[in-house]
Amino acid sequence: MKPFVLLVIAICFSVTGETLLKMGMNEIGVMNLSNLGPTLLRCASNPKIILGFTGFGVGAIFWLSVISQADLSWAYPMLSLGYILVLLASAFILREEVTTIRWVGAVVICLGVILISRS
Repeated sequence: MKPFVLLVIAICFSVTGETLLKMGMNEIGVMNLSNLGPTLLRCASNPKIILGFTGFGVGAIFWLSVISQADLSWAYPMLSLGYILVLLASAFILREEVTTIRWVGAVVICLGVILISRS
């Protein structure tokens, strides 16, 4: 497969994984040093967190394929395309408020990626 296709697949799995991790943590609650042990046990048995780590891991496997075929100086900045997907998932799946300035910031980053992709 072409590196860009593999990259998009890696990003999609990673964003899905991160979204599931957040959904799982929303169910579990705040994790801090005082409740780390019990919280980690609840995390280990939460299906969304397990699926989230799985998605993130599958994304990492595709990422390894990308960096085996493309320059890291091209591939790594391309990961920022995931910022747009994270903002979309945050707004539409997690129902978080995504401010205009966050959207503008993500677009600015993506414009930089377009410049990099032309090299």
